[in-house]
Amino acid sequence: MIFPIPDGCGPMVRLQVVVAHPDDETFGCGSLLLAAARAGAVTAVTCATRGEAGEVRAGVEVPAGGLGALRERELREAAQLLGVRRIDVLGFRDSGMEGEPPPDSLVAADEPAVRASVEDAVDAFCPNVLVTLDASDGHRDHARMRDVTLAAGRERGLPVFLHSLPRSTMRRWAEHMATIDPDLAYLKLGELGTPDEEISVVLDTSAHLEQRWEAIRAHRSQSSPFDELPDDLARAFLASDHLVAAT
Repeated sequence: MIFPIPDGCGPMVRLQVVVAHPDDETFGCGSLLLAAARAGAVTAVTCATRGEAGEVRAGVEVPAGGLGALRERELREAAQLLGVRRIDVLGFRDSGMEGEPPPDSLVAADEPAVRASVEDAVDAFCPNVLVTLDASDGHRDHARMRDVTLAAGRERGLPVFLHSLPRSTMRRWAEHMATIDPDLAYLKLGELGTPDEEISVVLDTSAHLEQRWEAIRAHRSQSSPFDELPDDLARAFLASDHLVAAT
């Protein structure tokens, strides 16, 4: 078993990861998805936006369909590498990190509308476990998806796990990034990460590290948050997964 799930789920785990942006499934939950698929689980990714507000890596040509179309293609390629069986893109716009969000963006949309879209995707896949990001990186879109996923899980009696960034690791990350990119928006958000003592499940996913990097590289238009990290710090993020059992 990949992580604790309640009795009664049956022999087949159906794991659904619910995220805000293309790359969240890989940069955040990639090793978990790989480990689950390797163990025989059926996995799905539900992504709220196409990541239109993301920055484009230098030298990447954006196609006529726009950045959103490019990032959706990258999502689907990465998901295939991660063994994901089903992908749903909900069609909200990326809200970005700062400033007034567009009216059709994820955080500007009515909460019931976002929740209904997530619930439709959940009901279509019929998971017995939900996972979403814990939003301890401070991104407002991540927080919106965390909240609606928790609500959907509670209403259906499903266990929900929050994929978490340990505070101790995030402190090391912030100290490192402050030396190379002191104007980074995330550094202005204060204390990041989930307190280490709140993390309830730690998975050793080091066996999937090489394949995880393949999926990360599939997001060619994005700069990976791990690219400029020293090896030991990158491994702290990528070789183990930390979860909080939320419901």
